[in-house]
Amino acid sequence: MRRRGMRSILVIVAAFLLVACVAAEGEKEYVLTLDHSNLTETVAKHNFIVLEFYAPWCGHCKSLAPEYEKAAAELSSHDPPIVLAKYDASDDANRALAAQYELQGFPTIKILRDGGKNVQDYNGPREADGIVAYLKKQVGPASPEIKSKEDAANLIDEKKIFVVGIFPEPSGEKFENYLTLAEKLRAETNFAHTVDAKLLPRGGPVDKPTLRLLKPFDELFVDFEDFQVDAMEKFIAEASIPVVTVFDNDPNNHEYVNKFFDGTNSKALLFVNFSTELEAFKSKYNDVAKLYKGDGVSFLLGDVEAGEGAFEYFGLKPEQAPLIVIMGTDDQKFLKDHVEPDAIAAWLKDYKDGKLKPYVKSQPIPETNDEPVKVVVRDTLQDMVFNSGKNVLLEFYAPWCGHCKKLAPILDEVAVSFESDPDVLIAKLDATMNDLPKGQFDVQGFPTMYFKSASGNLSQYDGDRTKEAIIEFIEKNRDKPVQSDSAKTDSAKDEL
Repeated sequence: MRRRGMRSILVIVAAFLLVACVAAEGEKEYVLTLDHSNLTETVAKHNFIVLEFYAPWCGHCKSLAPEYEKAAAELSSHDPPIVLAKYDASDDANRALAAQYELQGFPTIKILRDGGKNVQDYNGPREADGIVAYLKKQVGPASPEIKSKEDAANLIDEKKIFVVGIFPEPSGEKFENYLTLAEKLRAETNFAHTVDAKLLPRGGPVDKPTLRLLKPFDELFVDFEDFQVDAMEKFIAEASIPVVTVFDNDPNNHEYVNKFFDGTNSKALLFVNFSTELEAFKSKYNDVAKLYKGDGVSFLLGDVEAGEGAFEYFGLKPEQAPLIVIMGTDDQKFLKDHVEPDAIAAWLKDYKDGKLKPYVKSQPIPETNDEPVKVVVRDTLQDMVFNSGKNVLLEFYAPWCGHCKKLAPILDEVAVSFESDPDVLIAKLDATMNDLPKGQFDVQGFPTMYFKSASGNLSQYDGDRTKEAIIEFIEKNRDKPVQSDSAKTDSAKDEL
């Protein structure tokens, strides 16, 4: 009897688990999954749709997924419903369409309006409640009207940048240009308009159309009166960046750090230890920044503790701090480590006068390089590739890239097949740790492969990533090796 009772319990448990599994399998997903076959058609049907470009192997994408799904579920009941979708941009079949959206990494979220005619970056939070609040604001008017001090208090977050158009008469060309601007920049900047400047928390009354930018740093508000759209956009971009942007672990500063790096100026970045060195540098660095304000250079002061990613990007070590780096608009970089506070102004002047030697990031030259696929770094690129006189297939890769990991054993096989051929070299370069020479390689994603023939012809490989296809491409495009100058001299002597 006991055995029969136990068997009954097991049957009930099994049935319960089966029902639970079926329920889980049947649970509705609110995020639309799109691919190359339906992306264009789906976007065209929606006046407003949010699209996440992701890669299945991306850790940040995995973290975002449950929050994105929660937000999609809640927004599905919004009036009208707000649709969230996702698109695997790492899938080979999907890559061509994804390239149209100029992705810089994963995940990237875009807001698509008017059937995809208007594409804007999503610059909001990455957790469900924040996504919901941000997107609800995005589907409302780009610039709501402030009619009372209560409206102003509800709309304006005094810890963030806020732009208000002040119009004694809300009509005419200037007002229309303002609305155009608000619609264009709504994904990244908060706007409102009013007929009465006295309703605003900062700044005095005005009697003519005025664009007022409120901010939680420096002079706290700035007025502007040129209502050409391009002029207003430039004004907002420049006024939204502090004289010195602070880069630390305070999340309130992250918005300004993003604006700093999105700006078009050259960028000066000073990294010091905030706990021991901040006071020694802060005032003098701020003075230098004021000196160069409006002269094409933006300034950032970063904490060494928060700047781990920046040090890795530049190929530097925290022990080199205090250090200052300049990122020029022409992609050149300049570096001075162990800098003293009093030396910064003179060093900046040397940069402006063109007296500094550019800094080029390179991994150390490997002590051994005996694997089938040879390792190239920036300091060996010229000798191993351009001046080698060989036919070289060079892969640009990123260590975290799933497609690169998949390609690695295939390139090993290709390299082994040419191991006895002294005229062919298969090589790889970590493009995240080595600067590339400007204008020679167009590396927009990973992996990217280039072939340099022995005679110097350079072409990008865009064929199948199979051993057979790569070998066929090399055989078809290879040249006879180019003799070095010493070899040519020896040959001439033999002829004599």
